[in-house]
Amino acid sequence: MAESVGRAKSSMSAERRFLDTNILVYLFDADSPEKKTAVTGLFETEGASGSLILSTQVLQEFFVAVTHKLARPLPPEIAEQAVRDFSTLPVRQVTPALILSAIHRSIESRLSFWDALIVETAIDAGAAAILTEDLQHGQVIGGVRVINPFVSISTSG
Repeated sequence: MAESVGRAKSSMSAERRFLDTNILVYLFDADSPEKKTAVTGLFETEGASGSLILSTQVLQEFFVAVTHKLARPLPPEIAEQAVRDFSTLPVRQVTPALILSAIHRSIESRLSFWDALIVETAIDAGAAAILTEDLQHGQVIGGVRVINPFVSISTSG
């Protein structure tokens, strides 16, 4: 994982992709091997192009999710190292202005505040797409396309 994340810094790509928390969590979810494989492949292809972007919100949510919400939680030390590795990618700081924009978007678009904050941060970062399974695949919000990288994975495992 660290090698794939490290390669993400090697070059810049024309199309930036913002990663939602759930995408990162699957790298460590032993109970979802198909999704783990898909995300590993994503880091191998997209990471090498330098196009993957995160936010401070995503890093915070990731730590909580993998240490408390997985069926087999990670030890905090392992989760901390993963956050350090992910921090080598471009990370967008959540600011008061982004929070206020997210509040407005959540009211106007009927998104949860947290999803609206992901959208606003992706827009602010100049992302062309948000990779997530939490929003509708193919939807365009504020000029940013929603892509569910697991849309082709069967859930009938």
